[in-house]
Formats: sequence, structure tokens, C-alpha cells
Amino acid sequence: MKLVIFGATGRVGSEVTSLALKDGHEVIALVREPENIKETKGLTVIKGNVFEKEDIEKVFTHKIDGVISALGTDRTTTLTAGIANIILAMEKAAVKRIVTIGTAGILDSRVVPGQFRFQSGESRQKATFAAEEHLKVYQMLKETSLAWTIACPTYLPDGIAEGHYRVEKNVLPIDGMKISVGDTAQFAYEECLNEHFIRARVGLAY
Repeated sequence: MKLVIFGATGRVGSEVTSLALKDGHEVIALVREPENIKETKGLTVIKGNVFEKEDIEKVFTHKIDGVISALGTDRTTTLTAGIANIILAMEKAAVKRIVTIGTAGILDSRVVPGQFRFQSGESRQKATFAAEEHLKVYQMLKETSLAWTIACPTYLPDGIAEGHYRVEKNVLPIDGMKISVGDTAQFAYEECLNEHFIRARVGLAY
């Protein structure tokens, strides 16, 4: 398969890239600073910025089977601007499959019907900017015909993939407290290939 990975130099994105290359897939990564990513067999690095529609369209001149976005908010609108441009490019190129990394804050609340976790007080995060940006991504994707999945990890410490974690559609697994970067990357990568949760958010936790 040929996969596009956005955010390939970040914590989750770099792990997803490694998994895909290890399995022999072709990977295209759009990065602002190519020197921050190691040249590897099967990896095509394109210099560009997700804020620029033309840069993202360069990626889709290839025949793409799926997209994984590990873009973060970084206290800016990089995430929402980037996803908006990615959606436009995918629709133009007739690419359907996308998995994005979200946050547990945009999962449905278990205690307040009709609210998201970050609105109901279930989330331990007091600042809501990141959750609000991820919510905008969810709302944007819902308006498309894309085959999207949003992986929604709770507290995300560094760590390898252990392979023993819980997933639940649209809510966080009960008493879920954390999940490693490695397991989050593993889920996102495998979900992109296997398509178990089409057009859904997925809560991830141990």
C-alpha cells in the first residue's frame, strides 16, 4: 500500500511511519524540515507546510491508498488548517481513507448526555483549546463522505507498544487512565489498513 503520513516527525507520527515501513508499505511524508526525518527505503519525503494547499496537493499526485494524520495543535491552528486542506486534497484526488489522532476530550461524556468529555468535566485537562481544535476536526470530517476514523487516546506518555489496550467506539473505556505513544501509533496504523471503525471516534486506554 501507499500511505501518506502527516506529522511524521512527531511522537505518534514517527512511530506510525516506522510501522508502515517495517511492513513494506510505501510512505510519503510531508514535512517542514526534511532534515529532521531519516531517509529510509520506501520513504518519500516532500518538503512543505500543511497551511499551504499547493504543498498538500503535491502529495496526492501519487496514487494513495490511505492517509494517517498525527498533526497536533501545538497551541496554534495548525491542526484545523491542515485537516481542512487535507480534506480538500483527498476529495480532489478521490482518496477516501483517513485516520487522525484526536484526544479523549472529544469523546462522548458518560455522565452528561449530549456533552463531550472536555465539556462535562470528565477530562483532567483544564485548558480546552486543544480539545476545541480536535472537535472542529471531528465536525469537519463528519461533513465529508470520507471513510474517516479518529483515534482518541487519553493521557499519552512516551512508551513502546505493549499490545494490550482497550478500545471503545465514541467513548473512553471505563476507568481508562493512559495509553502509550507506541500503542496509539499501533492502533492508528492497523485501523488505517483494517477499517474496523469507519466514521467513528475511538477511545483508547489501558
